[in-house]
Amino acid sequence: MNILIVYAHPNPRSFNRALLDVVDATLRERGHVTRIHDLYHMQFRAVLDGEDLLRNWRGDLAVDTRREQDALRWAQGLVFIYPIWWFGPPAILKGWIDRVFTRKFAFDFGSDGMQGLLTHERALILNTLGGDEATYQRERWHELLVRPIAEGVLGACGVRNVVHQAFYQVPTVTHAERQAMLDQAREWAMAF
Repeated sequence: MNILIVYAHPNPRSFNRALLDVVDATLRERGHVTRIHDLYHMQFRAVLDGEDLLRNWRGDLAVDTRREQDALRWAQGLVFIYPIWWFGPPAILKGWIDRVFTRKFAFDFGSDGMQGLLTHERALILNTLGGDEATYQRERWHELLVRPIAEGVLGACGVRNVVHQAFYQVPTVTHAERQAMLDQAREWAMAF
């Protein structure tokens, strides 16, 4: 399977990078073909501006938007790896979605309302957080993590099999606990 990995973390020595390395290596070992789109390394322009809106309306997309859409067309599966900052993805990933998931590519409107146009077989979302899981579950904050991307973007755009895994307290856990998280990420990648 062709798998596009969309990665959004500015620190090349972060735990997110370790997750990326483990997931990519595991997918390749399983025979998948992967492409990594490291949004910070690519210096992806994350601001959807008036020019983008006008070009989208005319069907004359910017070169970088077309390139990302081509990568999505190539892929049968998607992996997103990013930290949660203030209950959402880094701005560069949000901007990537805003600029790349355009009407008539990722979705359209018909007589029955919005229709998803993406045909990916599955997606895996891996997030890191500084807070503890108990607090996120007790306050029902966990829903704020999962629903916007898994349901509000991917699900609405046609991707039905979306798995989400959050790794909590990453800055404060032990090395052994981080290794257990990497092992869990490897298991998710093996199940892809």
